[in-house]
Amino acid sequence: MKVALGVTGCIAAYKAVEVMRGLQKAGVSVQAVLTRSARRFVAPLTFEALSGRSVITGMWRQGMNLSIEHIQLAQEVDLLAVVPATANILGKFAHGIADDFLSTLYLSCPAPVLLAPAMNVEMWNHPAVRANVDLLRKRGHGFVDPEPGTLACGMEGEGRLAGVDTIVARILEDLRRGASLAGKKILVTAGPTVEDIDPIRFLSNRSSGKMGYAVARAARQRGAEVFLVSGPTALDPPAGVRVTSVRTASEMKDAVLALYPQVNVVFKAAAVADYRPAEYATDKIKKGGEPATVTLVPTEDILARLGAAKTHQFLVGFTAETRDLLEQARRKMVRKNLDMIVANDVSTGVFGSDSATVHVLSPGGETVTLENLSKVEIAHRILDLVLHALEARTAGSASH
Repeated sequence: MKVALGVTGCIAAYKAVEVMRGLQKAGVSVQAVLTRSARRFVAPLTFEALSGRSVITGMWRQGMNLSIEHIQLAQEVDLLAVVPATANILGKFAHGIADDFLSTLYLSCPAPVLLAPAMNVEMWNHPAVRANVDLLRKRGHGFVDPEPGTLACGMEGEGRLAGVDTIVARILEDLRRGASLAGKKILVTAGPTVEDIDPIRFLSNRSSGKMGYAVARAARQRGAEVFLVSGPTALDPPAGVRVTSVRTASEMKDAVLALYPQVNVVFKAAAVADYRPAEYATDKIKKGGEPATVTLVPTEDILARLGAAKTHQFLVGFTAETRDLLEQARRKMVRKNLDMIVANDVSTGVFGSDSATVHVLSPGGETVTLENLSKVEIAHRILDLVLHALEARTAGSASH
């Protein structure tokens, strides 16, 4: 495993040396990349002496462009970690500014990104920094958030770099996840479906698609071949994921069934309409003085059909409920022959949020609660649980 360790200009830069040593003890190869400002706080020679390899300090050192070094390094590493990450580098990453080696490496790097910010408490809480952090989280990047305490400037508050052990443990966890789904083919559905009434009006729901997109992105980052069947959303497609865009429940059913035989795991996170209009009006329905009636008929239950047709697939359902959450989820898991179900209480109005609390239920009765986490982290935790279940299934098959 190889990590590119970006170090930026902050009083906490010296702790990046300890992070590097912790990774080396775990058998991880580290390539240090220091910004110009970082070199004012810690000498490149320190990293060179401890790592046994030259430190990258800029775009223009002699001989480095023989292999276009930032491109080569971007393809070699399994993770880009920035410790500490200043407000400046967060802004560059968020907005695609590439004016030094580290920011250029970031734009070239297909590997997962982990950021450990450190700065003054007022900077950390500034709306511009918060907006950049939110944007980077939505992009799927991991964060080791700063801790509260006494800062170098003498102020008290959140902004101090997280502990070295915490950062090292998170990097090692992300590396472990990195290739955990290699060789797997995964199908994810996401977003709402839309059922047209007439050329202007339609029936739909409040699903944003964020949870499904987070699962698709996380699975791709962990080495899987990912197919995403998505209803209409305002989200950007995850990089490296094969996306099929659909509109109606019928279109989603056809797309899913076409892919189902070839995949190993299915995450059915889409909020598919349960009903559609019995008839489509080719002309706009005009407003009149009398009440109007639209007759609805059920759509086909895609998840139940997948459960009935299951051969080798591991099938994960999602359910959004407003009451009796766990009881409803257990019934649905049994009724639809699921291997796992993710239950979400939507009575508090969580649609469109970037974080959530969910409960993951398995047929054996186990329930794991993931409380108030980002949907990106929830996606990784769900994938961890699925991998554990698949390993147990494989072990059980081998013992018979």
